[in-house]
Amino acid sequence: MGETEQRPTAGSRLGAQENAGISTLEHGQKLPMTPPGKLISIKIQMLDDTQEVFDVPQRAPGKVLLDAVCNHLNLVEGDYFGLEFPDHKKIMVWLDLLKPIMKQIRRPKHIVVKFVVKFFPPDHAQLQEELTRYLFALQVKQDLVQGRLTCNDTSAALLISHIVQSEIGDFDETIDREHLAKNKYIPQQETLEDKIMEFHRSHIGQTPAESDFQLLEIARRLEMYGIRLHPAKDREGTKINLSVANTGILVFQGHTKINAFNWAKVRKLSFKRKRFLIKLRPDVNNSFQDTLEFLMASRDFCKSFWKICVEHHAFFRLFEEPKPKPKPVLFTRGSSFRFSGRTQKQVLDYVKEGGHKKVQFERKHSKIRSIRSLTIQPSEQHSEVPKQSCNFTFGDDADSPVVQSCRQGKELKASTEDVGQRRSPSLKKSPKEGGKVDGAVMVTMEEEEEVVKDRTQQNRSQSQQPSTGSLTGSPHLSELSINSQGAPVVVNMSLSPNLSPDAKQSSPLVSPLLNDPSYIRTDDEEEVRRKRFPTDKAYFIAKEVSTTERTYLKDLEVITSWFQSTVSKDDYMPETLKNLLFSSFEPLHKFHTSFLKEIEQRLALWEGRSNAHIKGDYQRIGDVMLKNIQSMKQLTVHLRKHNEVLMELENGIKNSRKLETLCRDFELQKVCYLPLNTFLLRPLHRLMHYKQIMERLCKHYPPNHVDFRDSRAALAEISEMVAQLHGSMIKMENFQKLHELKKDLIGIDNLAIPGREFIRLGSLSKLSGKGLQQRMFFLFNDVLLYTSRGLTASNQFKVHGQLPLYGMTIEESEEEWGVPHCLTLRGQHQSIIVAASTRAEMDKWTEDIQMAIDLAEKSSGPTPELLASSPPDNKSPDETTVDQESEDDLSASRTSLERHSPHRGNTTVHVCWHRNTSVSMIDFSIAVENQLSGNLLRKFKNSNGWQKLWVVFTNFCMFFYKSHQDNHPLASLPLLGYSLTIPSESENIHKDYVFKLHFKSHVYYFRAESEYTFERWMEVIRSATSSASRTHVLSHKESRVY
Repeated sequence: MGETEQRPTAGSRLGAQENAGISTLEHGQKLPMTPPGKLISIKIQMLDDTQEVFDVPQRAPGKVLLDAVCNHLNLVEGDYFGLEFPDHKKIMVWLDLLKPIMKQIRRPKHIVVKFVVKFFPPDHAQLQEELTRYLFALQVKQDLVQGRLTCNDTSAALLISHIVQSEIGDFDETIDREHLAKNKYIPQQETLEDKIMEFHRSHIGQTPAESDFQLLEIARRLEMYGIRLHPAKDREGTKINLSVANTGILVFQGHTKINAFNWAKVRKLSFKRKRFLIKLRPDVNNSFQDTLEFLMASRDFCKSFWKICVEHHAFFRLFEEPKPKPKPVLFTRGSSFRFSGRTQKQVLDYVKEGGHKKVQFERKHSKIRSIRSLTIQPSEQHSEVPKQSCNFTFGDDADSPVVQSCRQGKELKASTEDVGQRRSPSLKKSPKEGGKVDGAVMVTMEEEEEVVKDRTQQNRSQSQQPSTGSLTGSPHLSELSINSQGAPVVVNMSLSPNLSPDAKQSSPLVSPLLNDPSYIRTDDEEEVRRKRFPTDKAYFIAKEVSTTERTYLKDLEVITSWFQSTVSKDDYMPETLKNLLFSSFEPLHKFHTSFLKEIEQRLALWEGRSNAHIKGDYQRIGDVMLKNIQSMKQLTVHLRKHNEVLMELENGIKNSRKLETLCRDFELQKVCYLPLNTFLLRPLHRLMHYKQIMERLCKHYPPNHVDFRDSRAALAEISEMVAQLHGSMIKMENFQKLHELKKDLIGIDNLAIPGREFIRLGSLSKLSGKGLQQRMFFLFNDVLLYTSRGLTASNQFKVHGQLPLYGMTIEESEEEWGVPHCLTLRGQHQSIIVAASTRAEMDKWTEDIQMAIDLAEKSSGPTPELLASSPPDNKSPDETTVDQESEDDLSASRTSLERHSPHRGNTTVHVCWHRNTSVSMIDFSIAVENQLSGNLLRKFKNSNGWQKLWVVFTNFCMFFYKSHQDNHPLASLPLLGYSLTIPSESENIHKDYVFKLHFKSHVYYFRAESEYTFERWMEVIRSATSSASRTHVLSHKESRVY
């Protein structure tokens, strides 16, 4: 007897690790014990119509077979899929994961089990993996062929055009006609061929992954998407069809939906013989029956439908798998069936927290390989962060390794451009964005860690081999190549819809921080350097003036040099606005250039350079500060104009489409690492920094110190300036924040109106008929908006509804709805139920919403001018609040990529979305006060050496540069959601002044040069990683004198 032949799996053919992609197990959980005994062969038909045979023990439960199929496909999100087969009565049923296979499939040799999609999520953007979306696209294709997915001719042609694009690539009339003649996607396809080719012509440059995404975007809006009809009769004997979806139970007459029972309305589901019973929650506003009864063909039909209803309810509505009921001692009553597996929430959390290696998978009809991620170890995903082009990667979506030479349709080529004396990343333009400027190509620290590890290994064998990386969950590739100096260069392919719920945007910033050994300072060198310089705290305070002044000067140059250069190329900006803007900033730039030189000269004398231990009259800074602050008073006339500059620029953008485009494109440049209007506030913020620095200096000096008198006089002078301009700065910050949020939102016209104040933004889960849906909430002093993540290239948030605060009440409702950290917001015309991620988040929202309600009540009444173009939403809290687009909207969706231009993905709004947190206006104000710049040594969790970087902390984010002379950052690390701690003994750091940043599995160590700088970094970073309560912050602020 010969050995049985080992059949290669789809994963093994592509070099994937064994048992790495099983999706139905929690992390750390092992496969169920395989029962010993005889093996049986079961034939599985895949979604691409291929058949595979799996050998499993005959007494094994159904879960073993499903896990084997998921492992064979290297499928991470296998929980959305199931196995179905015809039972002995030829009724198609789902394989029960808890029962033995042999008790369900009696004659396995004669049965073909189908691997199909079982649970269709409300939003396909929740599918993190490209492979998962590809399988969903195959299911849509199969449903079209079988006539199960019915739609009008336009929708059918549009769907098929995306399928054709993914299979044969760009439009070619001859090839298209041949392909459509050989492949039938829908009955009577011949009549639609011209329309299919017309749509296909518009998809040029679209990758297979993008085609899958667009296909699912169109399909999800169709009434029959994911619907399986179960024949039944109502009480009157009328023939109907029942179905179950993520929203609840649906009733159809033919293929037309005539009724729907959302899960929120359903109290109990049961069956008695052939009768299927739905018991509804009592509702005083409606006069329907308490219990609805439907008659099905047989008990088996009825029980089968009841089971799939139970599974859908558990998968989409529960937080975790329901626990088994204890077995009765004597008598059993009812079915013991229960849902087995992870719920959708558990799947999303698992994929977000898991690290994924990129491997390739094959598309049956496409010659183009695709990249996807494969879980290998507990590490963070990205993500979220998600799934947009390489301009920002959030912590949730981050770990993107380098994959050797991958192609997606066309070869990627790295290009470089000279900036100053070094090479910097440049952005390759996509076919759809031929004329656009290059985007901000940065990398987040989370992605960079994996890039560094892989490149270190490659350099040992192939020092100059180019490599390619991809954002998790995104169809786009970014190529990393090594330039002449050893620095990776990022090339971004194209900008497309966001493909995630979330981030491994972590959405996002992808950053190849230079890790060539030549850039790493050894510990010995650092110790020698540290011993040479003064250790007086006053010296490090003076050095903070110098380091932050360097950053401030670079920020001024964004306006006076880079933006001015951009504006001067065209006549889009009115001359009056040009004069107003640059005449206000150029004097500031000139003054602070001189100021920085004077500070650095004083530090050079203080350090002694030749002999640092000889003290002299130059070891002080108060006299320099006093002299320059007095000179700064003459610039107050320019500082007072900044309010006017900000308003005039926004008005100019509002009135001129060309100026709006110019400013938007400028914001996408790497040098503009923050929103453009933020740079207009920098001069006023800088005054506050001077005041804080002088306060620390005066606190440090004893009254008899030679520098105390000058320092105290400088503090008095700068405090007077801050007091004069503080009121104007507060108004400007609110104005700037409203206009910044306006860019992130779709569906509003007049967000920035006089009297409206921003209070808080953040992510909450909204309870609807579809279960808990992640929504982005924006709280103002008169209205609360809730939005969902946009599916366009702009990555904006679409407004779903608004709740005026006048007359609103808020109450906790955890017990009523069984959802942790749950609140009910009752407005005069609408009520909604929301849930926060933690108790602390719920308390923050409760406090701020109640404060806003109190302010609205004290006002003269409801605000007459609300958001003009936001959609009306008069649905009850039990009904779904997710907009249901009609098929007429399909063309609008198809052209949305053309209408919307690229949008920054690294805004605070997107970080809050991916990190599931919130930020208030008070947090923004604290962040303004807590800005810092300087050199830090950085170390990854698994690396050995320390790398010296220039770090700028602002806007809740750390931006990383090779040196302070660089014009734009190489990478960024958003800190919202991160924890700040001191390394423990077990981490074997053994260095002074080290702090640790960690978010889930991401860990970074940073080392400061002195005790003072260590404490300062801890202070400012803590302000971003932990926000205090409103009461505490207000009392703290009131104690300060402005």
